[in-house]
Amino acid sequence: MIKSMTGYGKAEAVLEGGKLTFEIRTLNGKSADINIKSTLLPKDRELPVRQMVASSLQRGTIDVFITWEPNAAGSAKTINAALVAEYYNQVKNEVCPLIGISVPQGEVLSTILRLPDVIDSKKADIVTEENWPVVEEAVRTALDAVNDYRSKEGEALYRDVTSRVGNILALADEVEQYEAERIGTVRSRILKNLEDLAQTPDPSRFEQELVYYLEKLDINEEKVRLRQHCRYFMDTIDGEEYPGKKLGFIIQEMGREINTTGSKANHALIQKAVVRMKDELEKIREQSMNIL
Repeated sequence: MIKSMTGYGKAEAVLEGGKLTFEIRTLNGKSADINIKSTLLPKDRELPVRQMVASSLQRGTIDVFITWEPNAAGSAKTINAALVAEYYNQVKNEVCPLIGISVPQGEVLSTILRLPDVIDSKKADIVTEENWPVVEEAVRTALDAVNDYRSKEGEALYRDVTSRVGNILALADEVEQYEAERIGTVRSRILKNLEDLAQTPDPSRFEQELVYYLEKLDINEEKVRLRQHCRYFMDTIDGEEYPGKKLGFIIQEMGREINTTGSKANHALIQKAVVRMKDELEKIREQSMNIL
């Protein structure tokens, strides 16, 4: 069964300092356009993640969002106790005696805590060698969720495009119903034009000209090729894992035969059927752009 290129998946990795969340969203695209929208992933881990995404999702515009939610212990900042003690001793033993005041401990301590480097604000790496297996498993879980989503969307796409191919085949059969009528209409039109010119045609010559004219308007080959393209479309969508690109080429060929049929139709009801074929084909084209 085919897959859509539209998908969404989410997974979480519970680490020692908090929770790392992966969200993957995909839309249609000609190739695998992968965008990792986060700085939480170390550079040495970005390439493996990209390879995992490309291998699993194949094609599409793929956005990977990574968010970090630290737990209470992980969000707490570290106080440099040795530096606080050093600052306090300097104030107590050097500054206060110099200016002749006692040490107001509470005020001094609160001031010291606001000095540079007292609070350690350096962020440790969230993804490490030790927790990488957990992170990697979360990425795979998110990718599996995307593929499940794509498969469900693909089922709806399959039903839609295959039913429209069936509609085109039915319209091709409808065109055949008007073939005999069209020949009679062409014959009558030529005779009427000759009557208006007050000329009596030579029967043999008239038949030759009529045959020549009808051969120029013959659409039998177009109908045969259109049916062949429709069968090839169905064989491709049923038989290939990722048929999206090939289906686009087949749709082009189907459109060529439908357009030629319209240009040769010379019959109002055939023209209406051709317009309906074009409408069905355009909807197939729009949907196929999202088939993986």
